[in-house]
Amino acid sequence: MGLLDLQKFFQATNPSQVLKADSPEDEKYYIDFSEVRGGKIIEELQENITFFSPDEPTCELFTGHIGCGKSTELLRLKEALEKAEFHVVYFESSQDLEMGDVDIGDIMLAIARRITESIGSLEKITLPQPRGFQRIIDGATRLLQTEIDLSAEATLPGVGEISASSEGKFSVEAGLPGIGKVKASDDEGVSLALGIGKITAKTKKSLELRKKLKDYLEPQTDNILETINIELIEPTVEKLKQDGKKGLVVIVDNLDRVENIIKSGDRPQPEYLFVDRGENLRLLKCHVIYTMPLSLMFSNDYNRLTSRLAVEPKVLPMVPVRLRDGNECALGMKNLRQMVLARAFPDLAPEQRLGLISEVFDAPETLDRLCQVSGGHVRELLQLLRSLITKERKLPLSREWLEKVIRDKGNQMKLGVDDQEWELLRQVQESQEVKGDREYQILVGTRLVYEYRDSQGSWFQVNPILAELGNLI
Repeated sequence: MGLLDLQKFFQATNPSQVLKADSPEDEKYYIDFSEVRGGKIIEELQENITFFSPDEPTCELFTGHIGCGKSTELLRLKEALEKAEFHVVYFESSQDLEMGDVDIGDIMLAIARRITESIGSLEKITLPQPRGFQRIIDGATRLLQTEIDLSAEATLPGVGEISASSEGKFSVEAGLPGIGKVKASDDEGVSLALGIGKITAKTKKSLELRKKLKDYLEPQTDNILETINIELIEPTVEKLKQDGKKGLVVIVDNLDRVENIIKSGDRPQPEYLFVDRGENLRLLKCHVIYTMPLSLMFSNDYNRLTSRLAVEPKVLPMVPVRLRDGNECALGMKNLRQMVLARAFPDLAPEQRLGLISEVFDAPETLDRLCQVSGGHVRELLQLLRSLITKERKLPLSREWLEKVIRDKGNQMKLGVDDQEWELLRQVQESQEVKGDREYQILVGTRLVYEYRDSQGSWFQVNPILAELGNLI
């Protein structure tokens, strides 16, 4: 009888799972790919804050293919910064924003809300009432005709009655199942966070309300930024330093997922937010890290982007399975094998896992084949593995069933590729280059092509599953 539990193995391959750095269980699954990704990018971000500019606000941009592991790396950065005595506010912006329709005001409200919530949870720190910002929220509330009373009661699902004292502590009282009330009695910060939360939740569901909120906030952008800095961020940083912390860091994840729709002035949304309004993003008086769409690395506005935000974006590339010359990337493949085997045997050392490949696959070559066709895209690798487990439903997983999964995936991908795109793919296969925004949108944005980095810089490879179909010859 084998050592491996197929059900647990399947659960561990969830491609949507973000590994949390402070979770002992998740830590068993983590593989450090930095050596084959062109450097220790997260360490660079950390040092820019902790060593080079601990007392001066910094603004950083972080990007890469969706699903390449950015969130996992950012959570590790959060843990490292907290160990360095910074207070870190990390949040996924997609929970607060409608990614198809985002404005600077929306981002600022989300940041203000998350800072307020995070600081409100600290026992030793209380902030002065942000009266100016409160007036802005009150005005938005009246405009949207909601029934929010920022200093009284708001309904939240799934909890009992919660009272917020002047110290920011909460106590839960009995309430009907599924229905409860939150009372923010004296703590203005708590009521402010509730108010912003109600506004963003309401507008996220309604295009009409989002337009009303934008029309209200847009003329006040400079005032809102100044108010957030003066009434919220600067007092927060001061209080944190009095409590022994070195500063405040805000990590805004998932902002790279904003959709490529047309915004004001016929501008694509990524360019509108990060280029046209980039100066607003860097004016917060604390350390801020934004994830940004990878498409901006190929935009004609890239130079304007780096000028407006005064920073070069950090890119998290794919894990190479091959080198530029076509030979196998030994270290990349070694790490990808461990990524798969760690899901099967999280409690074993790497060398022990290698001795148990036969528990998982019918041959070591089957595991290598799986890693190669993933192209080093970590989420794609897990998706392929999960599909294989679902279809075969028994161990060891066979090469025969893996080839069926690859063939099915390739046939599905092929349906969406037209003659013009095949011609572009042929050019990439020959030149290992992608040029300009148009080619990015067609090739990289749709994961038909992957980007890699080495000591010579960037290079590109056609998705290995597509490359095998024969259409590129």
